[in-house]
Amino acid sequence: MTQLHSKINLEKIMLKYTQEGFVAPLDIISKDEAQLLREDLENAELELADEPEKLALLKAYPERLLPSFDQLIRNENLITAASAVLGPNLMVWSAGLFIKEKNSSKIVSWHQDLTYWGLDDDAETTCWIAISRAHADSGCMKFVPGSHKNKIVPHKDTYSEDNLLSRGQEISVKVNENDAVTAALDAGQASMHHGLLFHSSGPNTSNDRRIGSAIRYIKPSMKQESGDKPIVSLVSGKDDFGNFKIADAPKGWLAEEDFELCRQDKALKKQILL
Repeated sequence: MTQLHSKINLEKIMLKYTQEGFVAPLDIISKDEAQLLREDLENAELELADEPEKLALLKAYPERLLPSFDQLIRNENLITAASAVLGPNLMVWSAGLFIKEKNSSKIVSWHQDLTYWGLDDDAETTCWIAISRAHADSGCMKFVPGSHKNKIVPHKDTYSEDNLLSRGQEISVKVNENDAVTAALDAGQASMHHGLLFHSSGPNTSNDRRIGSAIRYIKPSMKQESGDKPIVSLVSGKDDFGNFKIADAPKGWLAEEDFELCRQDKALKKQILL
């Protein structure tokens, strides 16, 4: 397993995260390990090519349907990084895939994650791990340092076809692009950002797919404001609160039982997400 190079100074991670709202890059897994994840994912995509409903669930719930991605969210280096800012008890609220095909115009507009999730607190961090290379030409993420201190600002829905967000959500206030920094990642590296941080990503003008998994770590003390209990994975420590339904590891590779669990959770989140 790749050693987390920033592990030698977790205080630096905490300081940068507190001041700027993000840390990047973090070495999480090797390029070879990332390639194995990619191959497993793309084999699953081929398997589901004629089943669009299941393919959509795979992209939303890779950690529920592929044992390799369940192992990824429990990766020691990711847990170490997330624990540095959230503490030892961690759940994964979601780990959906953000895929931009080669030479794609798809973008992600400026937004704050926690605007829409209906959670009662900001004790969350996203570790966005690159399964394939994510540089400026392939549409890597951009962050506005320190913007996580703004709390939630107004957003609007654009429903743009080129926006990977479900409703084309974007910040209504002006974001100065000159303030943004680019977080280029090689395959196997990750960035970690606060749920209130302004972030976006541009189109993929490269000749390869840009594949990333956005792993949302939360403290067990958090809960949905609606009182509902979507499924989560307990990946470190313990849960003393019972605010979520803790799911077991996948039953197998694209197991039907796991698809049904994802369908139920998708229906619940459709009701509770803002």
